[in-house]
Amino acid sequence: MKIPVSPPSIDTLLTRFKLAENYELLTKLLNTECGATDNQGRYLHWDKLRYLEPPEGLSPEEYWFVTKRSRQSIYKKIPFFDKRGQNFQYCVTDTMLKDLHWLDQHCAGTINMDKPIINTQTRDTYLISSLIEESINSSQLEGASTTRDVAKAMLRQGRKPKDHSELMIFNNYQAMQFIREYKNEKLTPAIILELHKILTDNTLDDVSRAGSYRMASDDIHIVDGAEYHVLHTPPDASELPTRMAKICQFANEQNEQNFIHPVIKAIVLHFMIGYDHPFVDGNGRTARALFYWSMAQQNYWLIEFISISKIIKQAPVQYAKAYLHTETDDNDLTYFLIHQLEVIRKSIQALQDYLRKKAVELEDVEKRLDNPSLQGSLNHRQLAIIKHALKHAGFEYSIQEHSTAHNISYQTARTDLLTLSDKFNLLRKRKYGNKFVFVSPPDLNEKLTVRCG
Repeated sequence: MKIPVSPPSIDTLLTRFKLAENYELLTKLLNTECGATDNQGRYLHWDKLRYLEPPEGLSPEEYWFVTKRSRQSIYKKIPFFDKRGQNFQYCVTDTMLKDLHWLDQHCAGTINMDKPIINTQTRDTYLISSLIEESINSSQLEGASTTRDVAKAMLRQGRKPKDHSELMIFNNYQAMQFIREYKNEKLTPAIILELHKILTDNTLDDVSRAGSYRMASDDIHIVDGAEYHVLHTPPDASELPTRMAKICQFANEQNEQNFIHPVIKAIVLHFMIGYDHPFVDGNGRTARALFYWSMAQQNYWLIEFISISKIIKQAPVQYAKAYLHTETDDNDLTYFLIHQLEVIRKSIQALQDYLRKKAVELEDVEKRLDNPSLQGSLNHRQLAIIKHALKHAGFEYSIQEHSTAHNISYQTARTDLLTLSDKFNLLRKRKYGNKFVFVSPPDLNEKLTVRCG
């Protein structure tokens, strides 16, 4: 990946247009109506806009000039500065307003929300599943190579990680739990450092660096792994205590006179951790975890049920470009905001699709159990096991894994599985040492057919 071409300076263009021979052109440009986006509603960076057909009568530079002036008129500055001491700033376009309104409805309210999420009996199942998904995907974004199935089994079985990749995922899961525990607390530098310590425990080359800021001697640069282009050099390490204190102040501040939409605030925190890059490693995971903290802290409760990293992982180059577009165009955070709003929206839509799919699958299982002996006898957790077992003959279910997957007590999990094996003979119970496992029989479909016939 290459750094995007920086836009022509608006001041340089203005100086050129002010020349006597360009007086008529300048008058024309100043009277040209142009919004912050193109006619398709896109907030384009110069790196792309320069190749597109400009409005009739304008050159690409002139089109950029009028577009940029429109953006400048609605910029809102925030109390963060780059390495040169220049403010970060952003716009809120009409499309962004629409997205923010949609998120207010679907992420903080309960409009059209799926019943499994608001049902107290089933929501923990989906919450644990989503925390596991985010832990896996966020770690895979930063190099963890463990497969999803192996990672899920590790977390649900409660076994110790076997290698570096599994440890990254295990740590990320612990960090997401930590975020949930502290979502009602004010953000402090100590919380950020502890979050990083949890995320990177025993995964750094120097394990003592977990939970501590990088030092000047670390000489950190963000590079393109394929071509080794330096994409970003973070601020000097000596500035980090001040910068982290500023991040916490911004996160905690409730200034009604200078209102910043809560979702925008959460995304800005995500960006600033990535920009400041306070640690030798684990910055992306820390940034995304703090985004979750901020959203949950501001009562966007649905955020706990989605995985933004899963969507980011599908197009990691666009994630990186959102950072670079901001840095190369006057610290304009709008590019990153738009990218993340789209990520959140896609994540929520993916959750809704998942819930619909699960509802259909469970309904299908319930139909198979539609007989006097089983009808209404199995809870949603047991139905989920039967659904899975029908597709995975020979699969072993443990009490501990069932307990973790549904956030229930060991005794409740034990009762669920013993009922399926001893009462209804739908699973085979085996004893390994002093523990029971429950196996999906190859003839489970026939067992159900016989019972239902």
